[in-house]
Amino acid sequence: MKIQVAIDRVTLNKAIEIIESVKDSVDIIEIGTSLIKDYGLESIRRIRNTFPDLKILADIKTIDEAEYEFQSAYRAGADILTVMGSANIDSIEICKNIALAHKKEYMIDLLEVSDDKKNQLKKFRDAIFCVHLPSDKEGQGLKELVQKSSKELSDCPRLAVAGGLSLKTLLIIKESGFEIAIVGGAITKAEDIKEAAYIFSREAR
Repeated sequence: MKIQVAIDRVTLNKAIEIIESVKDSVDIIEIGTSLIKDYGLESIRRIRNTFPDLKILADIKTIDEAEYEFQSAYRAGADILTVMGSANIDSIEICKNIALAHKKEYMIDLLEVSDDKKNQLKKFRDAIFCVHLPSDKEGQGLKELVQKSSKELSDCPRLAVAGGLSLKTLLIIKESGFEIAIVGGAITKAEDIKEAAYIFSREAR
């Protein structure tokens, strides 16, 4: 299983410090929504220029203006972009087509998406589907969400999970067949960020 570290609610300089600490352990660097809101596309450009060889996901959470947002963020240097599963199907189709044109990846965020909509989204076979517990829940109910989603989305080849992950929940996620575990504060707010990233990566293997 891969580890994606989500970097949010820090300055851009601090984000770069964190990436420097975790880059040898984790598989994907996530430029969090708050960084993009604070610094715009410059956050993607600067991190890409500083770390040209890392895989970078920009959590832009597109829900409309799909062509403009995906074109702009891929050109800024992102490898993976996020679109909300609650977006119009036509918008998600645009995101898919732009990803293919750029030979990049895209992630569909299933935050608060209904079961009916999830079934509609299953046609996007090349997407990464992100099972997402709201951050405001602080990890409560993550185990149940993972177990439920692994059954509902068993025919989706690429699954990720986000929302208050810890070492305690990592094993459940791994056993449930998820490709990517998205870890935020458990790494970025740790006393020793480099060590925390190493431990999560080791336990995910």
